[in-house]
Formats: sequence, C-alpha cells, structure tokens
Amino acid sequence: MAAEPEEAAQIPGQKFPKHGDKNITVTEMKTNQGSDKLLCLSNYAPWKEYFYEKVQQRTLSLQETKLKMFQEQKAKEEKVKKRGPCDWLPKDWFSEEKCSLDTRTYLLDKLLPTLIPGVEKLLMEVERKNVLAADKHPTNFDPIIFLGEYLMRHNPKSDIFTKPGPYVRGMRMVTEELKIEVPDTTSNRLARMKFEARSKRNQREQVENIKSQVKEKRKEALAIQFKEWTVDVSGRIPIALVQSALRSFLDVIASTSISAGKAIYDRKLEIIDTLEKKVNIDEFTEYVLSTIEDFTSDMFQELLKHLCQCAGDFREAIRHDMWRQMFTDLFLACDYGKVGLLNRQIVLALLEEFYDRSPVIAKRRFCNPRRWPIVELQEIELADLWGCLDDQEVFEELSEKSELSQTEISEGQILVSEPVADDRQDTNGMSTTVREDLLESSDLDGDTILGEKSGGDTRPETQAESASVDNQGESFPRSAFTGDGVTRDEETGSEKQMKEGEFSLGRESVPETNMGEDHTILDREPGKEGQVRQEEDNWIAEPTETIPGPAPEATRMVLEEGAVAEEETCATKESFSNQHDHQFGRQASSETRVQAEDLLQDRDKDLRPIMLEIQSCGAPQIRSVFDESSLNLPQFVQLMETFVGRGTSLPTVKSLIAFIQEEYKQTEEEKIEQLKKVHRSSLLARRKLLLEALFEKWDSNASGFLDLKEVDAVLSTFKEGMEKKALRNAKKHLCLSYPQPSRMGKLSPRTFQTYLELVVSELSGDEDEVIDNLVEFLSTSVERSHMEYLQHSARRKWLHSIQQAAETSGASLEPVYRAVFKVLSQDAEAHGDSKKISAYIALLEENQISPERGRILLRYVACTADDAPYVLNQILYRDMKGVSFAAVEEGKPIHVPRVQLHGNIHFWNYDRPVEERRGSFLVLPLQDARWRVFGILGLDTLWDECEKTIFLTHEISFYQGVSHAFSNAYHHVCTRENILQEMLTALDWLYSRTSNIHTVITYFVEPGQDKTCDYALRKMITADHTGQREIHTSSTLLLRKENLLRDYLFKCTDTSQVVGTYLYGEYHFAVPLRDLSGQALGALDLSMGHHQGLLPHEHKDLQKMLKIVQAACSEILKMCSGETEPIYILEAENVASLRHAGILFHRFMLQDLRECIQKLKAEDFAEIKSYVEPPALVHSIVKAVLLLFYPKWKGSEKIENWSQCILKLDDNLIQKIYCFDPTAASVQVQAEGLLDCITGKYPRLVVRLPDTAHQ
Repeated sequence: MAAEPEEAAQIPGQKFPKHGDKNITVTEMKTNQGSDKLLCLSNYAPWKEYFYEKVQQRTLSLQETKLKMFQEQKAKEEKVKKRGPCDWLPKDWFSEEKCSLDTRTYLLDKLLPTLIPGVEKLLMEVERKNVLAADKHPTNFDPIIFLGEYLMRHNPKSDIFTKPGPYVRGMRMVTEELKIEVPDTTSNRLARMKFEARSKRNQREQVENIKSQVKEKRKEALAIQFKEWTVDVSGRIPIALVQSALRSFLDVIASTSISAGKAIYDRKLEIIDTLEKKVNIDEFTEYVLSTIEDFTSDMFQELLKHLCQCAGDFREAIRHDMWRQMFTDLFLACDYGKVGLLNRQIVLALLEEFYDRSPVIAKRRFCNPRRWPIVELQEIELADLWGCLDDQEVFEELSEKSELSQTEISEGQILVSEPVADDRQDTNGMSTTVREDLLESSDLDGDTILGEKSGGDTRPETQAESASVDNQGESFPRSAFTGDGVTRDEETGSEKQMKEGEFSLGRESVPETNMGEDHTILDREPGKEGQVRQEEDNWIAEPTETIPGPAPEATRMVLEEGAVAEEETCATKESFSNQHDHQFGRQASSETRVQAEDLLQDRDKDLRPIMLEIQSCGAPQIRSVFDESSLNLPQFVQLMETFVGRGTSLPTVKSLIAFIQEEYKQTEEEKIEQLKKVHRSSLLARRKLLLEALFEKWDSNASGFLDLKEVDAVLSTFKEGMEKKALRNAKKHLCLSYPQPSRMGKLSPRTFQTYLELVVSELSGDEDEVIDNLVEFLSTSVERSHMEYLQHSARRKWLHSIQQAAETSGASLEPVYRAVFKVLSQDAEAHGDSKKISAYIALLEENQISPERGRILLRYVACTADDAPYVLNQILYRDMKGVSFAAVEEGKPIHVPRVQLHGNIHFWNYDRPVEERRGSFLVLPLQDARWRVFGILGLDTLWDECEKTIFLTHEISFYQGVSHAFSNAYHHVCTRENILQEMLTALDWLYSRTSNIHTVITYFVEPGQDKTCDYALRKMITADHTGQREIHTSSTLLLRKENLLRDYLFKCTDTSQVVGTYLYGEYHFAVPLRDLSGQALGALDLSMGHHQGLLPHEHKDLQKMLKIVQAACSEILKMCSGETEPIYILEAENVASLRHAGILFHRFMLQDLRECIQKLKAEDFAEIKSYVEPPALVHSIVKAVLLLFYPKWKGSEKIENWSQCILKLDDNLIQKIYCFDPTAASVQVQAEGLLDCITGKYPRLVVRLPDTAHQ
C-alpha cells in the first residue's frame, strides 16, 4: 500500500493544480481527475507548490542569463570581424580533392592554427636578430628551441588569452568548411541537416507563397460567386444554405472521376437549425476557404460550378415560393367549409378546362393534366402503356405547337414580357431596373393578353425558343411530365438580378386582400398594359404572408428581409420555418394534437396518461395520406406547382388562380358530405386512440394480448348483464373473421378493437355514445396500483425501442436482435430480481441439409454474448432432444422450471458439467400476423448461480410481449428487404429498355432522432445507366435541416405526390412509394442527368415500371401484415429457395400482359393473315411467338412457310399465350433462336392492335 502514491503519480494524464490554486478542495480535485482515475493526495502536498514556485523562477533566471551571455559573445565576434577582417589566404587549403581531405582537416584543426603563427614569430625574430646575415658571426639563437618554446607557451589547451589573428580566423573558417566535407562526422551530419532544413524552409516558403496567391485568387472567385446568390437588404445569406450546398457537393464529387480521398473537407460541417445566422461576402469567402483549404484546382472549379448551380436553384426556389403562397391563398379561398380539404376531381377538371382554353404557347409550359404525373398511375390502365398509339399523337402535337409558334413569330405577334425577378433594388428597397423577358398571359377565354412596355419597346419571341420547340419533335420533352417549357439557360440571366421586393414573403398580411388585388390585374383591358405593369409591380412589392408549405427553409432569409426598407420600423416577423412546421408540413400533426386535446377533456380521465404516452411514442404525423377524392393544403399546392411547371409567367399563374377561384363550386350536398367525411375520420382517430389506451390499461404485463375469457367476464356485467345476446353475436362474427379459430383465446390490440366495435354494433343507441360508455365501463373495471403503472410504463417503452430499432435499422436485423436482448436484460435486472439470463432466437427453415431428419429445422441466428460460442449458427433438428419443436407445433409458451429434472432438454454447451446444469428454461413461439409460427425465442437461467431462478408469471407474460414486438419488427425488416429486392428487379428491367435515366436512388422514410424533429430519408439503393447497382449497407441519412436544397424529396414524402425540379443542373423528379394507407414509406429519386428528355417509349416504360412497383409493393405489405395470403401464380413462386419478391415484379407484368391478350380475338389477326408475303419484321415476330409453343419447329420448313404460320393464328394460340408460364419446368425456351428472330435486325416496332388491347 505504501507504493500506491508513487504509482498514482505515474498515471498518464494526471492533472496537477495550477500555480495559485491554493484553496483547492478534495471534491474539486476529484472532479478534475475524473471518475476513472485513482486520486493521490500526496500530489497536492504544500512542498510541491513551494518547489514549483522557487525552482521555476530559478530556471527561468538561468535561462535568461545564458541567453544574454550567448548574445553578448555573438556581438563581440561581430565587432572583431569588423575591426580585423579575416585573411582569405587560408582558402588555398580548401580543395575538393578527397584523398587528402582527412589530413588537411586534421592539420588545419589541430596543428596549423598554432604552428603557422609560431613560424611567423620565428621569421620575425630571425629578421630582428639578423641571423641570416652572411657576414655576421653565429649567435646563440636556436630557431628550434624558439619555436618549441612558442608552441609550449601557446598550447591551445592552456592559452586562452591570445587573440587569434586574421589568418588564424580565416583558417578556422576553412577548417569548418572542410569538416563539413568529411563524411560520417558530426559536422557533416549537422551540415546536411541544416541544408535539408534550409531547403525545406525555402520550399515551404515557396509553397506558402503559392498558396497565398491561390487563396487570393480563390477569394476573388468566391466573392464573384457570392453575388450570384439572392441576398437580403443587408447583403447577407444564411450560413445554413452554404452548408447545405457544401454538403451536397459530396454527392457531386462521388459521381465524378475526380479523386477526393476520404476526408474532403478540412473541418466537419456543423448542423445549424436556424436561418438567423447569416454571413456577408467576406465571412462567406473565409468560411468556404477554411473548409476547402486543401482542395485541388479541379475540385475547386467543380465547387464553383456547384455553388453557381445551387445559387440558381435557390433563386428559382424563391420564385416558386411566391407561387406557393398564391396557391395557399387560393386553397383558403376555395375551402368554403373550412374543413382543410378540396375536391380533387373538381380541381383536375378545372385544370383540364384551363389547359384546353390556354393558347399553344402557354400549353408548352404547363404539364398536361390528363397525363402523369398530374394523373396518378393507378388511375391509368396499364394496357394504355403497352402500345405506342399515343406516341405519334405526341409528336404531332409537338409539331403543331412548333408550327404555330413559328407562325405567330412570322406574323409579328408580340407577347408582353414578364418581369421575371430581374429587378434590382437600392438600399431603400425601390426598384431601379426592370428587364422583361418572354411572357404570355391567357385570360379565361384563352386569348393572349397583348400590350406594350412602358417605354414603347417591344420584344419578339426569340429564335432560340422557337428552335427548342422544333427540337421537341425529336425527343420526348420534359415538359410532357414536368410542365417545364423553358430551359435553364434562358432563365439564368433574368434570375441573376432578382428583385428583392418580389420576395418579401416574411411579413404578415391578409391573404384575401392580396388575392383581390391580384385579380384586378387580370380584369384590365389588353390595351392598358401600362396600368397592368404598374399594378403588377405594386403587387410584387407588396408584403405577403410566408408560405405555410413544405418549401425549402433556405428561402426564409429572403422572404423575411427582401423587401424591408431601412426606414421601416422593426415589425414582428413570424419565422418561416415555424410557419412551415405549423401550417403546412405539420398540418396532420396539428390535427392529431387537437384531437388529442379534445379527447383529454372528455370523461375518460383514467386513460389520459396512457394516451399521452402512446402519442409520445408515435411518430409525428407530418406526412399527408394520398386520397383520390380530396386534396389537403400541401397536396393542392404541390399539384398546382406541378401543373404550372418552371417557365410559366406570373400573369399566367394569376389568371389560373383567378379561373379556379371563380369556377371552383361545390353543392351543399358535397359540402355536407365532405364535412361528414372529416368528422368521421376524426371520430375514428379518437376511437382508435381510446381503444388502444384501454387495451394498454388492461394489458398490465405488456404481453401484447388479452385473455378473451377475462374480457367476456367483464363485458357480461355491462348494463347488469342485459346485453349478453349482443356479446354472443359479436363473438360469432369475430370467429368468422378470425384467421385461426383455435387461437381465439387471445386478443391482439387490433382484434380487441374489432371485438369491441362488433359489440357496439350489436347494441342499440348512438354508436359514439355507446362506445364511450363501454370504454368508461371497461376502464373503471380494472384497477392498477402506482407500482404496476410504473412497471407497465417502463416495459412499454422498452418494447417500443424494439420497433424503433427496426424502423431505423436500414433493413437490417442486427439492431433488432441487439434491442431484444437489451430489453430482456433490462427487465430481468429491474423486475426479475436481477436474474442473469441467456436468450437466443431461432428461425424455421426448410430442411435441405438432411431431409431425412425432418421437413423443417431451427437455425439459431442470434444469442447473447456469453452463449455465442455454443449456440450461434447451431441447427436443431426435429429428431434431437428439446421442447422447441413442441412450442412451434402448439403455438404456446413452454416453461421448464427445473431443467435438471426434465429429461428432454438439449444442452448446446457440452463442456458444462451435469451437476451445473441447473436453472429454468422458457421457449416462446414467434408468430406472424396470421398466427403462423416462424421461429422461437428461448430464455434460460443456467448462468445464474442463485437458487431462485424460476421465471414468474408476470415475467413470462412480458416475454410474450417481447416475442410479439420482435415479430412485428422482424416482419417490418423483411418487408423492407422484399421491397428492395423488388426494386432491384424493376431497375434491371427499366435500364434494359432505357438509357436516358441517369441515376435512380431509392430512399426509405425513417423516424427522426427524437420525436420533436422531422423524419429522415435513408438512402438504400443507387442504380445508374452504366449497370452499376449499389446497396448501401452503411446507409446515408438525409435530414431536412441538412439538405435545404434537396427539399423536393421531402415535399414528395410530405404530400405523397410526384415532385419535379432542377437540381445542380440536372432534372430530378421524386416519386413516392406508398404504403397501404396512402402515406409515403419511401421515395424514388430519378435523375435525367443532362439529357434533353425521355423518348416516348422510355417515358411509357418508366410509367409502367412505377405502376407495377407500387402494385407489387402493396402486395408485399398486405402479405406481411396478414391481410391476404400469399398468391402464387407462377411456378417459380412455389419454390422455397427462390425469393418471392424478386419474381413479384415480373409476375405483375405478366398478369397485365395476360389481361391485354385475353381481350384479343381470332378476328384481330385478319390483317396479318391477309399478307401474301408479309414484311420480314412481321414474319420474324410470328416465328418468335410460335417457337415458344412449338420448339420442334426450329429449323423446319413450317416455321419458314408463311402459309403454315398463319394457320396457328387462332383462338388456341391466344389461350396458349394467356396461360404461358415462362418459369414452368415444362417450358423449354430456346433463347438463341428467339433472339435471332427479334433482336439486332430491325428498328423499334410499333404494332397497332384493336382498341381493346395494346401490345
């Protein structure tokens, strides 16, 4: 123990008190050291403070003295050099000759500095004594003795007073240079190090110089780029927009060939939830440069292009947000009953009428309301997508538009130019310049409003626009399904100088007033263009209400401050994001909260805490449900935005709004029906929440089921037992609808709700009042203590974590397994006397390994960590010991209290001694929605050394709830996996038929990180036209607040509608993937790349694929939810080893083809039979069809003889085609022969069939 202080003192990272911390307490010392470090109080002894204080001062003093002496010495040497410069005669000793280098270095270092001055003195003495004179007598002067005496007196080791002369100093300098040249010496190594350091320093200085020059150039480039963004009156933009653009650049780099490495940015991009934090031009350049400091030139150029595209997208988003505000006001004006819904069919009919009345030049910018995406794919017969009948009509229509456009231009018809957000404002917010581009505006009769500009200047339609119309006849235009008739380049110039007053959407105003003023513009006479223009400018400068829609939060900055003059007083402004959340994107959530508040005020006070808990666990309802008959506010605004497209002028949008507002009519019966529908849906939501809370109150152990006998016993006392007949009738109806009558003993939450609704339907009186009375009666029939409530609340939260793990797992079961085992251990510790349990999950599989040992087997796919070496991946056969198969067959839990007394238990840990095989064992069957067992959940206490290890009743009930929660989570993940498998099949089919779709990304909707935040989109699959398919295992999450410029994906999932937009120079459109309720469970992001559009047949193939994908997705959801049994039509679907979801897409495709074929008759072949010598293409197609059913004809004369071929074109052939199963084992398809007939020889075939079918 005595060594503990020293050991503690050696702990790495130990913190010592700073100088001056004299009054530090023990508590403070513990806080400073952390909880994981042992504390040593001797480190804080008073002598240490004194030691640090004195020694530190002395050390600093000595250091300063030493430095001062060194500087003085250097100064003296410099003075000596100035007084007596070095003699450069010793330079003769310096030579690059290597042989004598060591010798010369030694002589110059050790001997010559003393010997040469001695010889010099000797010569001077000889001269002074005139020893060399010839006439002088010999003296006693001995030069050897003199030189020796000199050398002894001037020994370098003892003579420190003699100052070296210039020659010696020069010699020393030469010596130092020679020492550097001697290899493997200290001086040589030091010289090399100095040289390398000097070289690196020079290189570093050069690099820094180049970097500074590059940084200045990049600053200039970014400063120029900053001007492309739409700034507020203070010249600032939100930093959140910049971060969103930088974050999206990662995807751009990933799709290019530029090598960016793992870490692209120098610092992590933080998430900024608010748009209040803004930057000016200098802060913008500094922020971007600090993030991209190590970017290469190519990457920087790509970044500039990307930022420029983002700026353009941002400007366009602001422009569309103004339209969305107008559409919002239109919705409020048309919603006469204030129910929050409009009739979708009436709106579509009005759009069709307005489209028909519009001039041709305006139609080019609209999306055709009779086609997708305005019309839903489920409203289109798939047979209409098989043929190419409409393709020629599309080309004829486009050609007609082009001719009309050219005619109008040639006749000199001039259209009024629209102020497309191209005006600048000075500091006072006044418009200074107005630039007018192409504009057309149609009134209610479809006539074009003509006029002149205020200055008398008129501008004809450009030739580039007419040329674009001509080019539309060559490829299918985007406007056919996007409503976009103006290219991006045409709008870039006009958008660069965007008038800030046009986007002053941050201030409050009355929508009805603005709408009335807008409509006065449309009622002006065509000739009074000056008045129209003046009023239009006034309308643009007017403040309007922020768009309460799922518009990008990136626009809030401009919408708040764009038109606020400096002299205006600071008015209270409502945040755009708050309005967006409250009024538009979270409308459904608000309705749910209102319903809950109303519900909490009723008489069911006992259920209030449970209902609040249910709502807190549920996901926020911010996504709209698609309804074919009605539109809510987000859906209406998105539908209108899709219809008007991208290049529609402002007056045209105003005329559309005025037309719909005037023509939208509803009869009193329709209004009443709509009100009843809304009221009914509200009551159903209220009833569902009540019954769910009632179920939770009865289910005290969170088992997920209720005992039917117990419920009947309480219900039989309702109204003093006078309603027993109604109970018997309700139970009879329940038995008829129950999937397995033998399982009638347990009621799931859904079955419990159905049972109570059946009981209510059998009782007399108002249904809502009866169910309220019944709920109140059942609620008061159950009493629960406070401890029971706390236990149930904790268990419910744990069970919810299992489902949450499934929803956020990205179609992976690993997080679900971990969540299950965590819940089991938490409950065992909290409510099971701290039992140490082992848990494992086994799933049923078809036995293909050893069929003789049973038809099925149990494979252990997950277990707790301690049991992994013994249990994981093990297989339990039916002929082995164990009670697991008994639980599978009976569908009931099996509890073995003492395994040592049971003779039919299989132990996987063979190393465990027999005497230690003690504990309790529990097997729970895992059942799907139709009560079919697909696996088991096993628990035991063999690792627990306590004596009382038996599972209690409440524990077994909760473990049943865990098995039920895992079953739901398991099927949720399996559903996602099946949908992904179906998507892969669909994408393979699509890319085999089209090449103009650049990429398709599949996203799944997941709950947010907490209940207060938005949902997230998880990227699952990325496919491109090159054939690459990537399934993202470590999937990327897209959050709305991080992707302000990619909000079209969130608009798609918010409204459950198709959304199209330009992004980063490419056209994207998001297609929702809906669940059974009509809510978006995912989205497909389709990018057209830089292609001009899809060809007609590619466009139809795309619609075909999307329609069948949605149908197959619905089929998968129905099967997994238990609503329907699996339907196997193809023979391959009955093979257990094949994935049903992978074949489902082709099966739906084949089914729709069969429906088309079934409509054919033998008479429909009359035209083909009339050929005496048919075209080679027709003959090849007929041969290919006949070879499918008569493979023996290959290479025979019959197949080449046309008269023999047409004999087979009858009703029998139609029936064979209808019943054809390409996956059947009896079908022998000779693929090579078919390919020779139908591929590589002929252009694309357009076959005209009767109106009843298209092929």
